[in-house]
Amino acid sequence: MLDLIGPGTRNCDGVSRRDFIRVGGLAASGLTLANTLRAESTADAKPARRKAVIQIWQAGGPSHIDMYDLKPGAPSEFRGEFKPISTNIPGIEIGEHCPLQAQVMDKLAIVRSATHTNAGHGMGSQWMLTGYQPTIEVNNNIYPACGSVVARMKGANAESLPAYVNLPNSLGLGKAAYLGASFNPFSPDSNPNDDGFNVRNLKLPGRVSLSRLERRQGLMGKLDTIRRDIDTQGDIAGLDTFYRDAMEMITNDRAVRAFNIQKEDPKLRDQYGRNDLGQSCLLARRLVEAGVTYVTIQAGGGWDTHGDNFAQLKNNLLPKFDRAVAALVTDLHQRGLFDDVLVMCFGEFGRTPRINGGSGRDHWPGAMSVVFGGGGLTMGQAIGTTDSRAEYPTSKPYTPGCVLSTMYKVLDIDHHHVFFDQAKRPLPILNEGEPIPELV
Repeated sequence: MLDLIGPGTRNCDGVSRRDFIRVGGLAASGLTLANTLRAESTADAKPARRKAVIQIWQAGGPSHIDMYDLKPGAPSEFRGEFKPISTNIPGIEIGEHCPLQAQVMDKLAIVRSATHTNAGHGMGSQWMLTGYQPTIEVNNNIYPACGSVVARMKGANAESLPAYVNLPNSLGLGKAAYLGASFNPFSPDSNPNDDGFNVRNLKLPGRVSLSRLERRQGLMGKLDTIRRDIDTQGDIAGLDTFYRDAMEMITNDRAVRAFNIQKEDPKLRDQYGRNDLGQSCLLARRLVEAGVTYVTIQAGGGWDTHGDNFAQLKNNLLPKFDRAVAALVTDLHQRGLFDDVLVMCFGEFGRTPRINGGSGRDHWPGAMSVVFGGGGLTMGQAIGTTDSRAEYPTSKPYTPGCVLSTMYKVLDIDHHHVFFDQAKRPLPILNEGEPIPELV
């Protein structure tokens, strides 16, 4: 078994983004590659079309008032240093440090009136990633992340590939909770921008040859025969199929080819940006094109800009983010994937409109911007409004449940579908919210 430990990042609350993912071929216990493939096989429904989602998770909370909802008429302690610029959609303006997105606004839709009420990183993240507001601050999932729900309901769009992937490392609050570890994400735990990018999960350990692995499979088969003889409930039935699929994923080259970002044209890689976010977005496009259903990306740095907000955005965060998003939606469009792949960009909340004493902005869930691209939704629009200081919505307020139910609608998942937690309590996928009508 391979134990992969992704590098951790911390926000101001001290909540660790580090996560542990354990995967391995033909293991007798724990989260195995076979478990992941079993998740796909036991999905409640199979997709009629190859719909997929790429979610860019802006951990820490991006500053809506400096990116998509600028207020040039507000007092200086609110409006900040940045100016709005025109986009290729008349009447829609965004921040001056997103010029590439401004050129592809016809392929984007901005919801400026998303809102909730929790300013804690962990609790806000759980709310935005699951649709449920937790009542306590924890570092692990209480409710299943949306990617795990998709893995449970849809499975992968192609055999021998995982349904749900995190890039470049496993997301701390992106796990399956009561759905079971089988629906946790698959992660390469490696930066696709590195020359030595390598998905260790997909290769046999150096000391284990294919023949040795096949002998192990034979031994497992004999053990399963013994267990099957005493099985009266049929729980063992089908295990051979799952292990055979795990063997196929390890020994064939379909998944390896999907993760092989070095095959991409260097000019296209440059367009995405030679950094962890840009290359993760390009890799995500490769993965959904190959048959992965849901990819969550957490890369590009932290958005928790309590100090030097404007310098961090201008010099680091926005240039990478702007380039990656514009390149991704353009690439999907040129490849004929735009209507079948939904891109979503958001964090756990926005930033305080009032600038603090350290030239930063603090946590602000009262208003935030969410960006959608593709997925067959209606693009080229800005939805909802906020007040003169971007503090609260003044029209069309949309909750985390509205944001996520829109995504589930794209994937043809009924967000009213009921799961049962460990205590056998019925819990719908979402307990509030409906798809955003201007988008669907």
